[in-house]
Amino acid sequence: MRTVSLTVNDVPHEFELDPRELLVYVLRERLGLTGTVVGCDTSSCGACTVLLDGESVKSCTVLGVQADGHEITTIEGLAESGALHPLQESFHEHHALQCGYCTSGMVLAAVSLLAENPSPSEDEIRHALEGNICRCTGYQNIVDAIGAVAQ
Repeated sequence: MRTVSLTVNDVPHEFELDPRELLVYVLRERLGLTGTVVGCDTSSCGACTVLLDGESVKSCTVLGVQADGHEITTIEGLAESGALHPLQESFHEHHALQCGYCTSGMVLAAVSLLAENPSPSEDEIRHALEGNICRCTGYQNIVDAIGAVAQ
């Protein structure tokens, strides 16, 4: 076991973790943050995407001990003072979700993209989402939602 300190959604936490424990399970099982979805456990789908120090990562590929000393943002941490993040609002307005399984990962990947490139082209948006799979949509509404926030 190893003692790990990390900040999740601006709240500091300390855990005793097995070095093999994946970050996705630390978030879901230890903190109850079920917006981080376990989709494939192979890093193929992106449903488990979170922000690690502002960069999007697939939390099924990060060990909890690797997050020691770092700041993590999950979908639950995006809303401020009860108001949805602009990307969450835009996904709603543009019907960019259907079943919702991939949505948190898509939104967090988009947050990371817009932090790096506030005005991406449609091709840049699509490229940034290549690691996130949606099985319900044709992606156009997702791209439109991100593009609307970028403008």
